[in-house]
Amino acid sequence: MDRSHYNHARIQEYWQYEWGRQDVYECPDGATNPTYVLGMFPYTSGNLHMGHVRNYAITDAYARYRRHQGEDVLQPMGWDAFGLPAENAAEQRFTDPRSWTETCIESMREEMEDLGLGYDWSREFTTSDPSYYRWNQWFFEQFYEAGLVEYDAAAVNWCPDCETVLADAQVEHPHEEGDDHDGASGPDAGPVRTDGVCWRCETPVETRELDQWFFTITDYAEELLDGLGDLEGWPESVREIQRNWIGRQEGARVEFEVPEYGSVEAFTTRLDTIYGATFLAVSPGHDLATELADEEGAVADYLADTRSHDDSGGDPTAGGVFTGHHAIHPLTGEEVPIYVAEYVLDDVGTGAVMGVPAHNERDHAFATAHELPIRQVVEPDRDVDEDVAVEDVAYTGEGVLVGSGEYDGLDSERARNRLLELDCAESAVTYRLRDWLISRQRYWGTPIPIVHCEDCGPVLVPEDQLPVELPEYQPATGNPLEANEEFVETTCPECGEPARRETDTMDTFVDSSWYFLRFLSPNLTDAPFDADLAAEWLPVDVYVGGEEHAVLHLLYIRFFARALADLGILETREPVERLVNQGTVLHGGEKMSTTTGNVITPHEYGPETTRLFVLSAAHPRQDFEWTAKDVGSAYDFQQQLYSMVDAFVDREPTRTDREPRDEYLDRAIDRAIAATTAEFDAFRFHRAISEIRSLAGLLGQYRDAGEPHEDAYRRGLETLAVLIEPITPYLAEELWNMLRCDGLAVEADWPDSAGDTDDYRIERALIDRTREDVRDITEVAGIEHPERITFVVAPEWKFNAYEAVRHADPDEAVVSQALEDDLVAEHREAAGPYLGELEQRRRSLEPVLDPERERALLERAGWLFREEFDVTVVVKPADTTENVELADRAEPGKPAIHID
Repeated sequence: MDRSHYNHARIQEYWQYEWGRQDVYECPDGATNPTYVLGMFPYTSGNLHMGHVRNYAITDAYARYRRHQGEDVLQPMGWDAFGLPAENAAEQRFTDPRSWTETCIESMREEMEDLGLGYDWSREFTTSDPSYYRWNQWFFEQFYEAGLVEYDAAAVNWCPDCETVLADAQVEHPHEEGDDHDGASGPDAGPVRTDGVCWRCETPVETRELDQWFFTITDYAEELLDGLGDLEGWPESVREIQRNWIGRQEGARVEFEVPEYGSVEAFTTRLDTIYGATFLAVSPGHDLATELADEEGAVADYLADTRSHDDSGGDPTAGGVFTGHHAIHPLTGEEVPIYVAEYVLDDVGTGAVMGVPAHNERDHAFATAHELPIRQVVEPDRDVDEDVAVEDVAYTGEGVLVGSGEYDGLDSERARNRLLELDCAESAVTYRLRDWLISRQRYWGTPIPIVHCEDCGPVLVPEDQLPVELPEYQPATGNPLEANEEFVETTCPECGEPARRETDTMDTFVDSSWYFLRFLSPNLTDAPFDADLAAEWLPVDVYVGGEEHAVLHLLYIRFFARALADLGILETREPVERLVNQGTVLHGGEKMSTTTGNVITPHEYGPETTRLFVLSAAHPRQDFEWTAKDVGSAYDFQQQLYSMVDAFVDREPTRTDREPRDEYLDRAIDRAIAATTAEFDAFRFHRAISEIRSLAGLLGQYRDAGEPHEDAYRRGLETLAVLIEPITPYLAEELWNMLRCDGLAVEADWPDSAGDTDDYRIERALIDRTREDVRDITEVAGIEHPERITFVVAPEWKFNAYEAVRHADPDEAVVSQALEDDLVAEHREAAGPYLGELEQRRRSLEPVLDPERERALLERAGWLFREEFDVTVVVKPADTTENVELADRAEPGKPAIHID
């Protein structure tokens, strides 16, 4: 057999067979609290892309690492199979969504197996299977009975290209900067926007009035917000995104009377500015706007333009129309004009704001565009702020009230408290979070288990008739289910009269909101998941996926867990303990995408070269650039490891007697194990790989320095095989097998450090720094052929002085504390200047070894200097050296160096 180089294709099928034959990745139901490691399961798009590879390489590396720790690991995989893209792809290929989806799954599963991903395939399921989506329907009915489902006519986001409704979180606002205007605006806050685009196709989103189904996620707004404080294992960026999306604001509702039309409630967080209100603005979806549109042509035209996007190219802050009507200011009795304004968002706050242009940036922009009065009622604190010209820019800070009647002279906070005592105002809390719109006007999704009866209204399909299965696919314009009379026509479960099935299907985020639970018991037929296993195995220990799902999937799974807990079928209210977000893979400076034509497929460079590169390129959270040079380096490193083991097993000469350099190697292996372990624990795989590379390089130097010690060198190679296994599993198995180790590499124990490794970073830093110092000296002094290097360790009193200053109480005299040491005091004359220098850099002093350990380490590392510089190496303690001047230059952690 040709073993001249490592060829993964030659051996990967064999190791896949062995892993499967021995069920190494299957997690038994009887496992005691296994480590649950999960990557966000993929949408069945047809092929894996580099984003998938990076996500699953991260997840798999960590799962394998935990398995090496002796833990039972649950790492399952399934398929997020429903959704509009599959339906569209099927139409383009003149097939049906189910066939297309199954073809995609087969292809993607094969690619995952080639990548060597260690999944428990016995738990695989597909969300488009009736055995799965029947539980979506069951959850819907449980939520319905619990009051967590609403059926309302609502203004909704409509994508004309996808021909379906979009939830708020599925409307992207690429140019939104955000604002904290009285709870009635802000980033992605409400469904009636005129500047949003569809998250899938980037088509401008329209507004339509439709009867729709909602999950009332707003019932959990406060708890979802409060729970973020406990998610210490989540990135702060995701938690902040969710905080902003939930958007809790404390303020007040203020009632403005509108003659002949009743009253309008405006929400504000700045009740202290009420005397500065010069107009009232309502959103295009507000009831008053709808009512006035029936009699005011200008209002009707504006609403029509807004919903059809005829004005989408303008400034949304300035867009609006005067209604021709006025409201009565509740405190001054003044008439203020009423506008319909695009910047006020429907169903956020109250959908109405009191316009205070002097003290709010958006109100200021609107007032300027419509030539409305700007009246200052809050002045800055004279001790802190300068005067501001509110005609030019809004003053949004707090201060002292002016022009506010009896409240003049009060500071903002006291004024707000006093104003809340008035009948026209009451304290209130609002949220930007909207209820979760789950209706989709498409075929390829979970049918909503509702029958519409003229007499009974919406009626749940009886539980014993679940699942309501999708009929055979019949292409049609719009929603194919509406055209399928055999599916639509039914009888009412309550009265038995003719009725029609609901033809909307569920948002596919319903599928993924509980899939992590189904993995616990994928074949269970009488419940969605095993509640006992869920109580024992949850929360998910580590969840890996993109930050882009912060207010979609990641918020929905938190809602689902709470709702299920309140239904009494789940104990865990927070489903994920630790969240890891992965960055983007770039190529040519842009995200890899078929639309830009810069995609690199996983098989182009081989599975392990790809895995090694994507994990070594950067921290999981960071974006990185795909470069052929770095990919080549990953390939070369595999060949290096293979060649080292191959040469060893071919019986290159070794010895059995011990030398000082063997002690150094043993210690270096210990250091590498400790460092790599710490990096795996911290998900810094790029650093773990750097540690492995360093160990491999050191082993190569050690071998080249002379015959290696049989046991020491073997231990280093075996350590490399296990440390690299989470990254390149095929290569690791091959190395492990070549070394004739017992069992499989995937099941091997994680290597232990034979000695104390608490100081491994100090030791490594000392040697690396000293080698660099020698290089600098030879270069600066122009020494081309050095013959001898002498290292002199600092005297003991300097070490004592160093540690005394490092640990000194900063509130007391540092030098005096150091001189309390007898040995330091004995060398008071020399210690004085040295202590002064140490005191100046006390905050930067790093831990060091004691003088004896520093000397012993330098002696063990002598072979490294001999190999690099071809010199004789001598290490001396300070108290035995004849060269006093040289000894005086030595410092703790920085030996004096003399080169002959």
